[in-house]
Order: sequence, then C-alpha cells, then structure tokens
Amino acid sequence: EDQAMILGADRQAVIANIKNAVEREDFYSKVEINDPVLSAQESRAITDRYLASRKKVSFRAKSMVARTVANVGTSLLNRNTRIEGLENLPDLSQGAIITSNHFSPLENTVIRHMVRRQGKKRLNIVSQVTNFAMPGAIGFLMNYADTIPLSQDLRYLNREFLQVLEELLGQKEVVLIYPEQEMWFNYRKPRPLKRGAYHFAAKLNVPVVSCFVEMVDQAEMDTGEFKKVGYVLHILGTISPESDKGVKENSCLMCQKDYEMKKAAYEAAYGKALEYTFEQSDIAGWIGEHHG
Repeated sequence: EDQAMILGADRQAVIANIKNAVEREDFYSKVEINDPVLSAQESRAITDRYLASRKKVSFRAKSMVARTVANVGTSLLNRNTRIEGLENLPDLSQGAIITSNHFSPLENTVIRHMVRRQGKKRLNIVSQVTNFAMPGAIGFLMNYADTIPLSQDLRYLNREFLQVLEELLGQKEVVLIYPEQEMWFNYRKPRPLKRGAYHFAAKLNVPVVSCFVEMVDQAEMDTGEFKKVGYVLHILGTISPESDKGVKENSCLMCQKDYEMKKAAYEAAYGKALEYTFEQSDIAGWIGEHHG
C-alpha cells in the first residue's frame, strides 16, 4: 500500500511516457503523472519558506525526526544492497557533491546507506521544488529529510541556493544532486546529464563523486506487474575541477566525464552497449504488457 502511494498507482502510463520521451530523445521530460504543478509564485513561496526557516529550532527538530525516519527506512530498504568500488571513494570528510541516476523516490536511500557507512550523519539531497508540495507523510519527509529545494528561478539558483550549498560543503557535508533532473521510474539507463551539478562543483571548487545504481530483478513479485528490484551501488570515481580552467569549461568537461563514467558503468553492469532504443527490459522489474 505505502509502496503504491510512493510510486503512484498508474505505472503503465508512466512507462508509456518514458517510452515516448525516449523516442523524442527528450531525456529531461517529466514522466510522472500526478506531480504537483506549481506556478513561479508558488515555487518562490516554498524556497522563501525554506530559506527563512532552515535555521530555526522547530525546523531542526522536524529535520531530526525526518532524518531518523529516513535512516530507519534506509536500513530496511538496503539490507541486501551491495556497494562496489569503495576504493574509488575519496575521503568524504572533506565534503563533496555526489551524482547518481534517478529512477525512484527511494533510491536516494542507497546513497544515504553508503555515506552513513562512511561515518556521515547526514546526506543532503537536492530535490525538485514540486516534491516540497506533496501532502502527508511523504511531504513531511520531502520537506525535512535534509532536502534542499531546486527551482527554475535563476536568481534563487545563483544566489541563495548557491549560498546554501557553499555553507553545507564548507561544513564538510555531502550533497546528492541528480543531474538527469527528472525521475524516470525504474529506468536502467543513464541519461544525458544537465550541467547544473558541475557548475556548482566548479564554482565552489569541490569534487564530484560519480555513482551509478544498477537494478537487479528479484524472483519475488512486488505487485501484479513488477518484480521486486535489488540495488548494486557502483562508486565510479571522483571528478575534480581543474584550477587552470574557468567555471564554464570545467563544468562542461566534468559533465562529459561523469556521463562517460555512468555509460561505462551501465555497459559493464548489464553487458550491453548503451543506446536509447526503448526495450521492455529498460524498466527494472517490469514483466511487460503481455502478461495477465
């Protein structure tokens, strides 16, 4: 029931949206169907509220509750998660931006699991501002589990958002950013990356830790149309800005390098070349339209 709530009821429609987006080569397309739609004013109200309250005692208390819930959920969801490539992980005590592929509202628990094992108390997650408008318990977690709202407002991005990142990274925190931007449900392939994460890394002179989560279908069914899916987290390495290059050049190079690393990880994990022709097996766990 809760899983359905988190993942939404109509996965078939979402998969159809993914298929259409792949055919249009529109890899940043929103595919979820019930995402809140916000006006610029509503987005601004959420980011303003976040900025005004993030230092308050009440906010911190809620964050502690949300973090505790997220940590318990993380432990439960990742009992069988494998982590490969720990030797590629830099010393996280210096602070870093982590990038990963985005295919489930739960997959940030995989990264949280890894950073907690490395002794970090918190994983800060950059999350679309629409997630902050979700109702109920999910909305509470989306607002308070160490999340930072990302909006389309350039003034906010270049000023307050950047300041929040700078402050957290200065405190040696780790921040997870999804450069694919939108969540594509259980989509196995890494998509072309947006440059934002690397722009911030280059501007703040912090390393990017490249990760890729592989999905493994389990024997057990989750719902009528999906098998349960297990995770293997691949830590691919660190990409740092080069001191002799400007922010723009660095961000382009870092973005390109990260994509190449994720592409190679996909090809190694699944034993096939990365190409964007939609196949049923692109959606992890899906038993397809031909059953039942």
